[in-house]
Amino acid sequence: MTSSEISAPERIEVQSPEGSYAIYIGEKSLRTLDALLRLHSLSGRAAIVTNHTLAPIYGELLSELLGAPLIAVPDGEQYKTLETVRTLYDRLLELGIDRRGVVIALGGGVIGDLAGFAAATYLRGIAFVQAPTSLLAMVDASIGGKVGVDLPQGKNLVGAFKQPAFIVVDPTLLPTLPDIEWICGTAEIIKAGLLRDEALLDADLYRRDNKAFIDVLRRAIQIKVDYVQRDPYEQNIRAELNLGHTFAHAVEKVSGYTWRHGEAVGFGLVAAARLSYAVGLCEAALPERVESLVSAVGLPTRCSFEPSAVRAAMRTDKKRQGETMRFVLLRGVAQPEIRDDVPAQAVLDVLESLRH
Repeated sequence: MTSSEISAPERIEVQSPEGSYAIYIGEKSLRTLDALLRLHSLSGRAAIVTNHTLAPIYGELLSELLGAPLIAVPDGEQYKTLETVRTLYDRLLELGIDRRGVVIALGGGVIGDLAGFAAATYLRGIAFVQAPTSLLAMVDASIGGKVGVDLPQGKNLVGAFKQPAFIVVDPTLLPTLPDIEWICGTAEIIKAGLLRDEALLDADLYRRDNKAFIDVLRRAIQIKVDYVQRDPYEQNIRAELNLGHTFAHAVEKVSGYTWRHGEAVGFGLVAAARLSYAVGLCEAALPERVESLVSAVGLPTRCSFEPSAVRAAMRTDKKRQGETMRFVLLRGVAQPEIRDDVPAQAVLDVLESLRH
């Protein structure tokens, strides 16, 4: 099927300080990427960045479609490092990518972060397109312009804000996702529901045979868009999107990144809800509801890590202010509250209650 035979994708406009950009959502929209590059006057040489797993599945086809070289890097959070970015710089230089060039990120959140950071810093910045292939990247990681890499001390400690030229969300990629990647993506949609849309807190929505899932996709994307438009540089309200993430990033680090981000976010949502109850913000029914939903979609609600190790890992979280840890908690569904006065013992007690 050629791009001319594919219906035009739906377009969501995102306003940013650097100007607006579009999120295109539609069946087989990835095959319209060549037309979208022309539409956005991106005529410089493009390079596709993906990982070794996705290269033979989507990368080679897209490379042929665009006539663009493919750069594949190792798969996994443990490779989201400055060393990997250095290899991207080397390849971009070898390929002769100049300041009119375009970096296309084809993959999940790790690829988006790596390729986006490379685009933000190579030749002081070149154009960047997000083509997310995972559910988590479609609804969360690809939107908002946050790119970066991890250091040994913690996640995303080096980064930049780099708005994409546009984003292409192709729901036809979702059926090919492994079950674990689908499950991981549901964590960020549940988070969006807890923050803004109670209708998303229904386990039946997340069945893989849900024919109306594209509506779930749109609603979750719109929630993220609303946040990043109101607070593009995460100075205030956008920090609410970190619900569950203070716990999640610490668990990822302590696990040596054997826990996927979505798994850690699922656990983190349960922990944040319990902490909300522990400090008297919400009724007991809320953490019970969150744990029930997280468990129902197949995400973990317990971990085996020593609470003190997880708490220690939080000290390098980029969201801290000095020695003060900031947590996003809940008074109820759609009632988030950012707190920096949570006792360390309350955090340890919650972690101990979720230990197996």
